[in-house]
Amino acid sequence: MQSVSIGEIQKNISLITKLKESVSVIDKRKNKIIAIITPTHENSVIDELVGKYTHLAKNIKDKDLNTAREKAMIEAMREKYGISH
Repeated sequence: MQSVSIGEIQKNISLITKLKESVSVIDKRKNKIIAIITPTHENSVIDELVGKYTHLAKNIKDKDLNTAREKAMIEAMREKYGISH
């Protein structure tokens, strides 16, 4: 978890708008955690784990990670070796 001060948030509000993980807000004078801000939009696990095959994961709608990974690898092999459906 990252930590930022109130002054940093006031100077740069985009810290909050582009959150990817939880952030704790700290009062530097008292050295206390004032608040914990969590992002409302959660990234898909599939999008984070597919790596260089991101362009192939766009058409995968499976919720199961193993099935999605297998489909992405099959699509990558089809593209690499020129195999059609």
